[in-house]
This record gives sequence, C-alpha cells and structure tokens, in this order.
Amino acid sequence: MSSKADPQFRDIRIDRYDLEGARTWMSGICGPHRLETATPERIRFHHTANVFKSMATTLGTIEYGTDVTVDIEDAEHFSSYSLSLPLVGEQELSKNGTLLKSNRDQGVIISPNENQMLAISGDCRKVQVVITRAAMSESLEGMLQRPLDAPLRFDSVMDAVDGASASWWRMARYFIGELERSSALFEQVTFTRDIESSLIKGLILAQPNNYSDELRDVLGVKLPHYLVRAKQYIHDNAREALHLEDIEAAAGVSRFKLFEAFRKYFALSPMAYLKKYRLNAVRQDILEHGLARNISEIAMGWGFTHMGRFSAEYRKLFDEAPSTTLQRNEARRLRGL
Repeated sequence: MSSKADPQFRDIRIDRYDLEGARTWMSGICGPHRLETATPERIRFHHTANVFKSMATTLGTIEYGTDVTVDIEDAEHFSSYSLSLPLVGEQELSKNGTLLKSNRDQGVIISPNENQMLAISGDCRKVQVVITRAAMSESLEGMLQRPLDAPLRFDSVMDAVDGASASWWRMARYFIGELERSSALFEQVTFTRDIESSLIKGLILAQPNNYSDELRDVLGVKLPHYLVRAKQYIHDNAREALHLEDIEAAAGVSRFKLFEAFRKYFALSPMAYLKKYRLNAVRQDILEHGLARNISEIAMGWGFTHMGRFSAEYRKLFDEAPSTTLQRNEARRLRGL
C-alpha cells in the first residue's frame, strides 16, 4: 500500500494470499465480519481502491480468487454501507431467508444493523464502494433537516441497467476509472468532498429506502396527478379489501401506465405499495397502542388475514418480529420513566 502526501487521500494497492489477512484488511475497511472458504490455499485477494478521507468513502475494485462467503455476524457494529457490482462473475446475498442474485446487471448493498451473508464466486471481480454509517447518516439528516429516528435501510438489490440507480453505478465507475488514470485532481480535498457528497446523496435519492417517501415530500418531488390519486386512494382505503382494479379505476389510467409510474417513483407495484403501507401502519399502531391492543387485532384491522404470512412479511421489512417491536418499545418507555 502506498500513501499520498495529502492526508485527505489514500491510494490502496493490496494483495493478500491468506484468508485471515484478507479478512483483517476488509474488516478495517467495512467493519467486523467473518470470511470463510473451502479452499483457503487458493486465496488471491486483491483490492485496488482510493479512500477520500474527508468522509472516509472508499471506491475501487476487489477480488478474492476463490469462492468465499462473507458473514456479517456482528451487524450492530458493522460500520459501513458496502455496495458491490460484479464486472465478471457473480455473487448471492442471503438476507431474511431470501436469496438475492447479483451480477453485472444488478449490484447489492450490505447495510449496518442487518444480518446478511454474501457468497462470492471465485471468478468474481467487482466494483466496491464503501460509505461509512456516520457519513450516510450525516448526509441524510442534512437532507431531512432533522435527526434520524431509525437506521437508514436500503432495498438490497440495486439495478445497474435502468433508472436512477444505474446512473449512480455509472457515476461511481467513472470516478474509479479516472482515479486509475490519474489521481492528481482527486488529491484536492475541496474537490473530493463534493464528489463524496454527490455519491452519498445520489445513493440516498436513487435507491429506495425507508426514508424515500419523506424525502420526496421534503424535496418537493412532483408526482403525476394520476399517481397522486392512486396513492391517496390506497391511503384512504388501506383497511379495506382492495383490488388492483380499484386502484386502477381511482387513477383513471391504463394498468401499464399505473405500473410504470409506481415502479419509477416507488420501485414497487401498486399492490406491493399497499402491502408496505399497511405494514408501516401496523408498526405505528404497535408503537402507539401495542400494550392496549393485541398485535393480531391490529394486523387484522389493516387487512392482514393470515398471521403467519403477516409476521414473515413484517420481519422481512423491519428485520424484527412484531413482538420484538412491542418489547423494545416498552423497554424504551420504562427506561424513560
């Protein structure tokens, strides 16, 4: 590894041929994790990257040379958001019992506070961008103009072909390419600070997350009038037995146009948006009235009729069971007494 004279910039060229050396190095970049492989003798770990130290963002490429598995065993102390997009090869993210494929057409995000496992093929060489949790929170708080009341959670799969997320990947790859050619301009902290800010804010705006709806309101993103009608209809009737035809009729446009708008602005289908709205409403009711009302009663009041399916969907969205939400909220209330 070599270091530039400017303390705000670091140029990384790292090779490791042992499992522990690779794990230790990446733990220092991303946070504590477990690295496993059935063929440790084949490890040919290579990390080429640059660190912009004003906010400690790392951009570069990484490969392990053999099949490996990255296991986030201490999710609470995992200190960064790690985004990766294969240039060749593939990887698979396991999260909440779901397997998510990642190849050159779609990247994945490993986030703090979430238990995840990433299996990386031996031929995988990938772009990796690592943004610290502190920098991400600071940028989001600035955009919202308020402190965060919950950790920032992104949808795990990030499209690299279409839409805003694909634009973000192209921007990240452009900067990585420029850094490989010459780092002279990038040694200026006044310049790299703005690049980091653009990457972080661009990610928050491009990739669906649990603050996307609020950001749209705060930033004044104007939705098409028919989408506003559909959204309001869902909100007003979310306790009822809604069907896609009802939402379509309220919007007054074709099903294709309705789906296209929901995908563009919410990255969800209309019925998936309805389900997510109901789950958030259930969570809010649990936080406000959980001790006075049964969780099943609250869920049924928001249109959930199958409790096992409801619990699985709740856990998938919030990374905890409904009962855990209730218990944690009660413990917080008692500490405040």
